[in-house]
Amino acid sequence: MDSADAAEMVAEVHEGEEESGEVSRTRFRNRAALMIAILAGILAICGLGGGNATDDMIYNNIKASDTWAFFQAKNMRQTAYEIAIVELEGDLAEPGLTPESRARMERQLAEHRATIARYESEPDPAAPNDPLRGEGKRQLRAQAQAYEAAREVASEQDNNFDLAETLLQLALVLGSVAILALNRPILVMSGVLGLIGTLLTVNGFFLFFPLPF
Repeated sequence: MDSADAAEMVAEVHEGEEESGEVSRTRFRNRAALMIAILAGILAICGLGGGNATDDMIYNNIKASDTWAFFQAKNMRQTAYEIAIVELEGDLAEPGLTPESRARMERQLAEHRATIARYESEPDPAAPNDPLRGEGKRQLRAQAQAYEAAREVASEQDNNFDLAETLLQLALVLGSVAILALNRPILVMSGVLGLIGTLLTVNGFFLFFPLPF
């Protein structure tokens, strides 16, 4: 084998190595791009879930505040009737009342007591056994507490989505860097962050586990 043949063989080997390297780099970029596309889709879903959780949190917070305000107004009116009952009972205890006056006061006393009972519990006639329907203090308290519980659930969901969105965005940045630098460890780091972000996104919808912080 002369020197020309040897040089040709070396050139062919180098060309084969370059082609093999180019194929490997192309495969790496394609896989990284596919992972980035998947993470971008998950990020979009995460953003949608986070927006809905924020809306639910605000809505339930407003409803809880309004319901407690209604409860307090009922309580104040109930207290006013209780004071009126004490005064009427004092008047009835005084001597010298005419039968007409006594009958009128007793009628007022019965009406005040009925009003107090109605303020305490006034279920919805259409669903008398549903504690979340009605305008009595008992029903309003249950409604306000239900809104507060729903607000806490939405807040926990929102925390998951916020953290997931941050991790997914970092994963996308690292994935882009990995493509440019052809760096496998950076891509692995991107995949780990993306996996955690995906798990948090799923947890944001279903709350399988509480966040440790």
